[in-house]
Amino acid sequence: MRLLLVEDEPEMAAALGVALGRYDMILDHAPSLDHAIAAMANQVHDAIILDRQLPDGDGLTLIPRVRALKSGIPVIVLTARGSVDERIKGLDMGADDYLAKPFAVEELLARLRALMRRAPDIAPMTARIGNLVFDFDGREARIDGRVLELPRRELLVLEALVRRHGRTVQRSTLEESVYGYDDEIQSNSLDAHVSRLRRKLLESGSGVEIHGIRGVGYLLRTLS
Repeated sequence: MRLLLVEDEPEMAAALGVALGRYDMILDHAPSLDHAIAAMANQVHDAIILDRQLPDGDGLTLIPRVRALKSGIPVIVLTARGSVDERIKGLDMGADDYLAKPFAVEELLARLRALMRRAPDIAPMTARIGNLVFDFDGREARIDGRVLELPRRELLVLEALVRRHGRTVQRSTLEESVYGYDDEIQSNSLDAHVSRLRRKLLESGSGVEIHGIRGVGYLLRTLS
């Protein structure tokens, strides 16, 4: 899951990045409304976490822009302005949920999962390819009922390939699925993740393989 966090407090943004990263989520950080608009133009996000008190205005004013560009994307308002009147205002402005600070990361995650389940045109919660079952909600891969233990980056590569199985996934698409736009990407880091993942899928008897297409990207397919 790739999230856009619109939050002007760097400490809060950094803490959320670490916390959500433990759950295999990519977090793009925008410290202002202008940065958020630019981020939406350059990247596709699964959900937006939106603060209200931003240096260039009330975060709620972003919601009509979000709806105009991507009407179905869930928006959670995450703010210190948590009175009943403020929550009603946020929901009336089009927010899908409203969570007051301070908050528990586990509750934020639960609300994100609930919103994603209700989002239109959402992908199935599991996918089976060969002997591999990928659980998008539980964030894990299983082979013949056994959990395939994978580091975060390899799990994100596998998720991106599973979502597009049978189709060639361009390198740029994989990198966008695995790295936030603030991350530094080494020239061969994606290839290293794919190489290790390919070996684990083969050794585990998954019945699938990652096929590299030179100069283009990768393809996940069942073994013949």
